[in-house]
Amino acid sequence: MMGYVEAPKAWGLTRGMGRVVGVNLTDAVIEGWLSRGELAELVDRCQACARAEDCTRWLGAHVSADALPGFCPNKAGIESLIAR
Repeated sequence: MMGYVEAPKAWGLTRGMGRVVGVNLTDAVIEGWLSRGELAELVDRCQACARAEDCTRWLGAHVSADALPGFCPNKAGIESLIAR
C-alpha cells in the first residue's frame, strides 16, 4: 500500500483530487506515469497549501469533475495525468 504516514491528510486530499478527475495516483506510480518522487512533491505541495478546508468542501461536493478547482496547487500536475 502506498501512502504518506507523515502527511495523511495531504495524502488523502491529493488522492481525492486525483480520484475526482479519474486519476488513480497509486496506479500512475505503478504504471510509470508518475515517479514516487513526483507523487511526494504533489503531497508536499498539498500539505503546504492553506486551502485544505476549501479542498475538503470541494471534494465533498464533487464525485467527478472535468477539472480541478483553480485554487488547487496540484491542478496542473494531476490534470496532466488524465486519460493516460
